[in-house]
Amino acid sequence: MLTPGSFFDLTDFPDPDLFAECPYVWDPLKKLKAYVASHTAPTFQHVCITDGVPLDSPYLWFNGKLRNARECIITYNDTTKGGLTVWENGQFLEGASVIMAGAVLVGKNIKIGRGVLIESGAMIKSPAIIGDCSEVRQGAYLRGYCLIGKRCVVGHTTEVKHTVFLNDAKAGHFAYLGDSILGNRVNLGAGTKCANLRFVAGTIPIRTASGRLDTGLRKFGAIIGDGAQTGCNAVTSPGTIMGPESLLLPNATAPSGLHPRKSVIR
Repeated sequence: MLTPGSFFDLTDFPDPDLFAECPYVWDPLKKLKAYVASHTAPTFQHVCITDGVPLDSPYLWFNGKLRNARECIITYNDTTKGGLTVWENGQFLEGASVIMAGAVLVGKNIKIGRGVLIESGAMIKSPAIIGDCSEVRQGAYLRGYCLIGKRCVVGHTTEVKHTVFLNDAKAGHFAYLGDSILGNRVNLGAGTKCANLRFVAGTIPIRTASGRLDTGLRKFGAIIGDGAQTGCNAVTSPGTIMGPESLLLPNATAPSGLHPRKSVIR
């Protein structure tokens, strides 16, 4: 089966509607731009925030308002476990999110949840959605139309473009993700690259046991099912579909096409 339900548990995902009425698991990518655009609104309108200019101060997003955090006491424990805490004038600000000084925001349509941390040096282009208790680390680059679920990590110097992270997905170090979907609890080893564009022209087909299917997508990275993992310096070819709990071993390249549940790709 190639339906989204064969790869992902959407029970706790904040945006299950993206996957509705999608006969194939790659179809949400066709809806992603319109979905993210319609689920974000101009938010970061603070007078001190200018497009493309690094923030000169830390800021809080709390109760629907953005404000300076210079006078706050912030504890930077594990964000994905709710460890980010903020105190202001002796009051605990439950669920406050922190955007550190030096982060760069481009565009106003950036939606962030509760307990989110955006570190110094990260660049986020709108529109983007970042779910509760997720962490965007130093040097990360979100290039727009990114949908990040709950408790996710977009790691150091990781580039993400037109991609979905389901809950607890982590791309912690030096990754590239273009036109891809990471399932729940997916973990990418350092240096993982999900290539999204073939050398030859035309849309990307998928090889299955029943034959080839045309995805209709010119750019298509990887679909990585729940609980799957990649090793360090692994690469997925354009149009790779890894079933849940699969493994792509270190330094290996996954050929395009369907790899069933619990595959080990060497």
